Order: sequence, then structure tokens, then C-alpha cells
Amino acid sequence: MIFGYARVSTAEQSVERQVRKFEDLGIVPDCIFIDKSSGKDFQREQYQVLKLKLREFDLVYLDSLDRLGRSYDAIQDEWRHITHVIGADIVVLEQEALFDSRKFKAMGDIGKVLETQFLSLLSYIADLERKKLLTRQREGIEVAKSKGVRFGRPYKPLTREQERIIGEWREGKISAVDAMRLTGLKKTAFYRKAKKYEGR
Repeated sequence: MIFGYARVSTAEQSVERQVRKFEDLGIVPDCIFIDKSSGKDFQREQYQVLKLKLREFDLVYLDSLDRLGRSYDAIQDEWRHITHVIGADIVVLEQEALFDSRKFKAMGDIGKVLETQFLSLLSYIADLERKKLLTRQREGIEVAKSKGVRFGRPYKPLTREQERIIGEWREGKISAVDAMRLTGLKKTAFYRKAKKYEGR
């Protein structure tokens, strides 16, 4: 059977371009597996389902090697597991002339050497790109923070009713558990907001 595996890092990103390439190859929708999650590891739902379905002589298409993953060592381990343990094949469309495991197998021992060298190089590049991306994200966050941008959920001020209930709790009229229930606040949020309220 012929399969396609597509991946993007976030739910907001589109896999349409990758999927269209697979459809152009004649791969049916039921054989296209899509994950919307990070490439840092391989604990992805659809990728794991694909591996369970793979049998010897099956073929998996990837748009690019980094769609498989972005971890240097793990990419090599997964590639070898699919091509040598399961006995299926992988074709990377962006580097199809170089990355078609069927060609490496046909070349015998020299093919194994070339496969290892090319895979090491490209998986290293994929891993390097992931690290660069993380560095850029951290730098961007630091710059934004220095400009006063706040991250996380926006602060919601207490309503008058919540203030009244917290006031009753402070006066000992009701218990903390009752105050949390009545204000609709969880324990951490309740005490944090109560502390801010105290300073008014």
C-alpha cells in the first residue's frame, strides 16, 4: 500500500499543500495521515497509527524530512525502523533524487553507507533548524517582554459580588471553601485575587 504522512507544528497551520501533493500521487484520503503537533518527538497519534498499519513493501511519502521529525537521533532511528525493521520504504518528495529508500536498498552495502551519510546530514540540518526556531522564539518573547507585552491569560478584575464575598470571608462570616464556590474561583486564583483585594 502507499501512504502519505503530513505534519505541521500547530493547529493553526495548514497541511493543504502537503496533502495536495499526496493526492496528486494517487494516494487515497484513508491512507493520508496528518498530525498537528511538534516534531521534537514521535509520540504523535496519527504517526503511531501509520506505523501500526505499515507492512513490508509498503511505501510512505513525506513532503520533506522535517515533516517526519526534527530530532537528529530520533529521525535516524525512525527511518531505520520503518525501512529495515518493518521493511517498508520512504520517499522524501523535496529530496526525491537523494531520499528514496528503495534506491539505497537496490545498491546493496554501498547503499547502506550512502543512506546513513545522507540521512545523518539532513537530520542534523532538521534538528539545527528546530533549535534555531526555539532560539528565535525565546528572543522574540524577551524583546516583547522588554516592551511591556504580557503573556498568558489577561487579568480579570474582581466583580463587586466577588469583592463582597471575599470581604465576608475576611471577616470570618463564611469559610474559604464557600467563598471559592460562591466566587467561582479555584484555590490558587482565589488567594491571589484576595491578596490583591486586600491592598485596596
